[in-house]
Amino acid sequence: MRLKAIRLGLSLVLGFATFARAADEPKPLILDVWPGPAPGDDGSIKEEKITKGPDGAIRGITNVIKPTLTVYRADKANDTGVGVVVCPGGGYNSLAWDHEGEQVARWLNSIGVTGIILKYRVPRRPGQPNGPPPQALMDAQRAMSLVRSKAGEWGIDPAKIGILGFSAGGHLAAWESTNTDKRAYETIDDVDKVDCRPDFAVLIYPGGVLKRGSTDLSPEIRISDKAPPTFFVHANDDNPESSIYLYLALKKAKVPVEMHTYNSGGHGFGLRPTGKPAASWPKRCEEWLKDRGIIKAAKG
Repeated sequence: MRLKAIRLGLSLVLGFATFARAADEPKPLILDVWPGPAPGDDGSIKEEKITKGPDGAIRGITNVIKPTLTVYRADKANDTGVGVVVCPGGGYNSLAWDHEGEQVARWLNSIGVTGIILKYRVPRRPGQPNGPPPQALMDAQRAMSLVRSKAGEWGIDPAKIGILGFSAGGHLAAWESTNTDKRAYETIDDVDKVDCRPDFAVLIYPGGVLKRGSTDLSPEIRISDKAPPTFFVHANDDNPESSIYLYLALKKAKVPVEMHTYNSGGHGFGLRPTGKPAASWPKRCEEWLKDRGIIKAAKG
């Protein structure tokens, strides 16, 4: 029993170390999503707030005024030419920056994928009606076009750019990937002429995709056969109906979908090596990306 506990403890330590910040890690590229003030804002939010943990890692960000992309390039030795825009969760109130952002970008790097974290605008601005903040969709649409416009510069295949989100970020990823036919803002420049449709979507315990108390999809989730292939992860002791009914709607529209539901895991498990089956989702996702032909052998 003691030996088993030691092994479990060691595996947890190694698991956390895998995607923890390395001292010699190259600094990521950070660029603004918008060339000037972000559209659709009213100036009611004045100052961004950052919360850090004891290790110095950024745990959360809120009061986002200036959306950015933080780009973690895949190492040339195993670069697959795939890029993924990562949308951290946080209930549209804050962004779980390390847990569902930086750690995820490092995992993507480990499988040869460039991870690009989107710092989108939260929280909902005062006086706005209930529902997801429209500024977040603006930021996500613009981010997808911006990444695709930079694909050649960053060594990414413009036909292999996906979006991945957790919780509220999962809602945003679903929202963006089902609303690519029309911008949520007036176009600004040539970047907005670049297609904002993701080539695939990964939704990890997405929330808010159903009307409250219903099995009907929220009106902003617009299902059609133009939606990208989508991969779902959820735990049964969370609210898997969100993923289940969205999965079924996409399947009915003949969109390629795959879903993994786990007996336990709760909400917000991210990449935590909990020892529960839900912790295996990154491997399942990697397998799906390979099965779809999105990830192939490294370019060398």
